[in-house]
Amino acid sequence: MGQRPNIPNIQQKLLRWYRKNARPLPWRQMSDPYKIWVSEAMLQQTQVNTVIPYYFAFLKRFPTISSLAAAPLQDVLKAWEGLGYYSRARNLQKGAQHVYVNYLGRLPSHPEDLQKIPGIGPYMASAIASFAFGVRAPLLDVNGKRIVSRIFGKDFPEEILRTLAYQLLPTKHSSDFNQAIMELGQTFCLPKNPRCTPCPVQKECAAHQKGIQNEIPSRKTKPERPTRRNFALLAWKGNRFLI
Repeated sequence: MGQRPNIPNIQQKLLRWYRKNARPLPWRQMSDPYKIWVSEAMLQQTQVNTVIPYYFAFLKRFPTISSLAAAPLQDVLKAWEGLGYYSRARNLQKGAQHVYVNYLGRLPSHPEDLQKIPGIGPYMASAIASFAFGVRAPLLDVNGKRIVSRIFGKDFPEEILRTLAYQLLPTKHSSDFNQAIMELGQTFCLPKNPRCTPCPVQKECAAHQKGIQNEIPSRKTKPERPTRRNFALLAWKGNRFLI
């Protein structure tokens, strides 16, 4: 793996940069686990600016887990209208109903328990645990994977990436650090043509030092689509067809 990045420097610089430059997004202004859960569900495959008005409107209509759990599904889908990927809304309500029945309407704090809730996968479980409860849990969405890979200067299997991401997390202020990673991935450490010059951890980034930041993560080639040949037989006599 070569020379290891200076992890304490990365932690200090990213936290300092985030606290000075973080966008004032509404779900960053509190630690309510339900509201953070809603924001994470909406942010899947949808841009931040699109999400914000839907986020406020949805929470006004369904301010609590119990209100979401008890609502008619059509009301939930109507509140989601325009965001697309409606399975997210269905899963959110299924999850709320599960929490209402099994956890007395309160989200658990540990990622493993959160993953037992319908619609909550490993990334969302870590995000809720980190942002709402301050649990030291690394976030490995596409941004997290890309940044960790670049900092350490190599593509790694997900299991190793998770270990490295955990090593990067400070023992204190891990929630802010996770938010910093997300912010960095959306502003400077972009998938293509990353903006390395203003990046706060440019000097600690192994990929930048090697000049391979555009090559990590490597582009995965899509498998060729198989060619299928189908035949049909049509039989007719006069004006009559055999079906």
